Amino acid sequence: MPAPSLKDWLQHAPTATALEAPQKYHIFISYRSVNRFWALHLYDVLTQLGYKVFMDQFVLAAGAALAGSLGEALQSSRAATMVWSTSFADSQWCMDEYNALMARRSEDTSFRYVIVTVDMAKVPALSAGAIRLDFSADRDGPIGSNLLRLLHGLNGNPLPADTVKFAADYDDQLATARNRIATAREQGNKQRLLGLAKSQDLAWQTSSGLGCEVADALIGLDDPEAALGVLDLVQAGFPRALRPKQLRGLALARAGRSADAAELLGELYKAGELDPETGGLYARTWMDRYKVTKDATHLRKSRDMYLRMFEMSRDSYNGINAAAKSLFLGETAMSVQLAARVEKIVGTQAVADKYWDTATVAEAQLLQSRFEEAAALYRDAVQIATEDHGSHRSTSGQARLILEALNPPPEVMTNVLAAFDHPGCRK
Repeated sequence: MPAPSLKDWLQHAPTATALEAPQKYHIFISYRSVNRFWALHLYDVLTQLGYKVFMDQFVLAAGAALAGSLGEALQSSRAATMVWSTSFADSQWCMDEYNALMARRSEDTSFRYVIVTVDMAKVPALSAGAIRLDFSADRDGPIGSNLLRLLHGLNGNPLPADTVKFAADYDDQLATARNRIATAREQGNKQRLLGLAKSQDLAWQTSSGLGCEVADALIGLDDPEAALGVLDLVQAGFPRALRPKQLRGLALARAGRSADAAELLGELYKAGELDPETGGLYARTWMDRYKVTKDATHLRKSRDMYLRMFEMSRDSYNGINAAAKSLFLGETAMSVQLAARVEKIVGTQAVADKYWDTATVAEAQLLQSRFEEAAALYRDAVQIATEDHGSHRSTSGQARLILEALNPPPEVMTNVLAAFDHPGCRK
């Protein structure tokens, strides 16, 4: 019997019904450019089910009066979904669109809308009456039970009984798979991870997410070549997915293939993928180039890209890297200022079960010359992910560069780096 497919899964989704004049669209998709790919995935699912969808890049003619066209499209749509992320509220244009959607709801109580979050962003308290769904675990696009809830919600219906059971079974399968990946990573079991990546279960076959989690684990466990093999399988099944391409760029960089990483990530960036992850990874390749050339223009380009991503998204990864690169450029005051801004986002305490979050907290302290606090936090981070030797080496390399720039007494440097003094990191 063939493995279940997305087509099988979508049998539980409601198909489109006939539009009534003056309606032109079943669904209006509101999104910001950094979430374009996620919105495209949703567009593909909806059109496959027969929905007439308004998404600006497919409908608006070149040179059209954008504001007027969007307003007209919203007025002629039966329902809408808003892809909300951290960067959404920072865009005045997006907030104007949000306000227009709220006004549309006030005018017509039959108008339905669903707000979906794709990161940990908080939605406005004024969005009463909207269904809210959290897709932060599904970075490449909507899938799973929440997609079914989104589709039924846009039609104003609860999930049918058989769909509730199907969704629950799917979510159980997804949760089990993620727990297995997390356990294998924690134990450093690469063979188990490689075996999981070949699963034919529905949760693995309908989204790139689980395969990406395996690849990310292998990168963290210092086996980027194995991660690249897994990503070959993932990209064969999901050629348009963004996350596998991002992870391929990271794996190539960790494998020492910096030029290949720069080419891949640069192409994504130039194609308009301006999300924090793609931009941050591309900025990393310029730092890698600087380490080879010692050309300060490459270092500055890295810093400026990290800073741009941070200002666009308030993403702590980009913020902390912008701070570190500013220090390396000799711009100490700017470095401390950025580190303080990151600290306001991430806090000053270790984050349970989150290696990179805790390492970022530690680095923010280090950049502000709080050496004892940084040392303790780096120890906490290593304890969270004891087998993530690739992650340890990346973190310790950055910490060493920061310490060399700050030039504290030798015993201070030794104390801060002590957390990484183990065979896996010294490899």
